[in-house]
Amino acid sequence: MAGLSNTLLTPTIIAKEALRLLKNNMVMGNLVHRGYEEEFPGMPKKGGAITIRKPVRFNVTKSRIRVTSTITEQSITLNVATQVHVSWKFTSVDLTLSIEEYSNRYIRPAASALANQVDADLCGLYADVPDAVYESTGFVTPHTFMVLGKAMQKMDEGAVPPDERCVVFNPAAHWSFANALSNWNFKEGGEQALRKGFLGRIANAEIFMDQNIKTHIVGQFATDGATDSDFMVWSTADSVSGAGLPTGVGANVSQNQNIMLGGFNCSSGTLASLRAGDVFSIANCLSVNPMSGESNGIARQFTVTTHPTGGSSTTGNEMHVYIYPEMIHTGPYKTVDTIPQLEAAVTFVGNQGGNYPQNLAFHKNAFALVMVPVEMPDGVWGSGASEDGVSVRVVKDYDIDQDWEVCRLDILYGVKTIYPELACRIFGATAT
Repeated sequence: MAGLSNTLLTPTIIAKEALRLLKNNMVMGNLVHRGYEEEFPGMPKKGGAITIRKPVRFNVTKSRIRVTSTITEQSITLNVATQVHVSWKFTSVDLTLSIEEYSNRYIRPAASALANQVDADLCGLYADVPDAVYESTGFVTPHTFMVLGKAMQKMDEGAVPPDERCVVFNPAAHWSFANALSNWNFKEGGEQALRKGFLGRIANAEIFMDQNIKTHIVGQFATDGATDSDFMVWSTADSVSGAGLPTGVGANVSQNQNIMLGGFNCSSGTLASLRAGDVFSIANCLSVNPMSGESNGIARQFTVTTHPTGGSSTTGNEMHVYIYPEMIHTGPYKTVDTIPQLEAAVTFVGNQGGNYPQNLAFHKNAFALVMVPVEMPDGVWGSGASEDGVSVRVVKDYDIDQDWEVCRLDILYGVKTIYPELACRIFGATAT
């Protein structure tokens, strides 16, 4: 009838509306690298793994005589195996609602939940990033241009491309910055101003807010818990052969890089414990320009890649620690100017047991999100929609006993830190 304004909703209409809302509700998901869907068009709808080759580096030879470089290929694996969904039930009458009414009641909150899960998984990649900065006044909520300057300096020293840089703050830091910059005059276009959580372009980076920014709990270094300083300093042990020295060298061994640290207070019977994502530096072990290999005079920071808690990982006051980046002091993949000396002081970022928001500054290529269409079951009411690398599936079934329509939205994706060196953490205020 011409007078009716409502139309029976089809699965295609619902899928397209869910796709639109999913894209609009993602923050981190819209800021990271999204090109791998096109590079691997044969990715099955049940997910899978893709191998990504990293750029090759070369040594420069100052000589008229040609010297052939030995090429070392580096690669990483990205698994697309995370399937998440949201499901709800409704009466058959609800299918006669307008798309606006149905969307507000069901699709919008469902798409928002899915988008937040993707963002949360991407924010959880912070632990892969070794570089970290914080406000000059200590571990407080970021609120000045200076901390942005520190983050950009870190990225400049690491030869991070100046374009496509982003900073994502948690709500506390976002509104603290908004207040501090309230007198600034941002001349952003209308489209940018409408982007979710967008504060503006500052220090050559676009600033966003995401409530999914993670909080890192720093590990325990001493069982007595006694510390009043922001940095915990211990010595590498010399009672174990090769203590303080890496057990492996070369490219593509970051997850197996193992050094021995000591000085952990385990005398009371409770073993000290580091956490994946703890950041530390070692005295006189400096970072290098990734292109020239020359020292830049800045302490090399490392992130703990596992969570050693005792047993074979800890003996007495000594602990095997797996780290990133690997310690390489020669060749094109050089990461440090020198291998640390035995008993070199180790400085951790943050107080043991402290809770620190892990705001992120990063180049687009630091992290990746791959999303593929979910396979559609045979003989069901449903549809899929894909656009700009974002895919969603909607299916519906009928419960004849309860007279309910049951609907679900599914997405299939994978997240991965591709280039940790293209990112920097900005520590926030520790929780009290």
